[in-house]
Amino acid sequence: MTSDKSTVVDILRRTIRDVKDFPKPGIVFKDVTPVLLDAELFGQVVELMASPYRDARISRVVSIESRGFLFGAPIALALEAGLVPIRKPGKLPAATQRVEYALEYGADALEMHHDAVQRGDRVLIVDDVLATGGTANAAAQLVSGTGADVVGFSFLIELDFLEGRERLQGRRVEALLHYA
Repeated sequence: MTSDKSTVVDILRRTIRDVKDFPKPGIVFKDVTPVLLDAELFGQVVELMASPYRDARISRVVSIESRGFLFGAPIALALEAGLVPIRKPGKLPAATQRVEYALEYGADALEMHHDAVQRGDRVLIVDDVLATGGTANAAAQLVSGTGADVVGFSFLIELDFLEGRERLQGRRVEALLHYA
């Protein structure tokens, strides 16, 4: 397994597929599914996304629907932490907590099981892409509302030109790939 971060990042840049005009015209979607097909590369990505938080005593990894689940689960295992899925409304079977947040045109909401994160938990929030930061910020609000500590965020990709990091209120943000 390659451990050199710059080598892995170079391989990722060649592996992630650009899909033009998805999900709507003018958008270039960063498709991470080719990364998942390469077991060695996928493992390297998980290790690199987890490694900045190895000594942070993470007790819960919160992963954001849906591609965040793909990275959050193995990162939780790597950090020996529990996994907490955050989903769109109506998708979780037990009692939930909810936070609503503004989108460019309209609003959305996220939910988490009410007993998944507790006061004193040290939480890492994981997703595939940091774009405008709205969803990640809403996840942080949901977690913080429990009294838990949001230690930081780990993303595979950060779209720097959308300035999503600014919405995360100075919290620690780690991303493997940056697109300017």
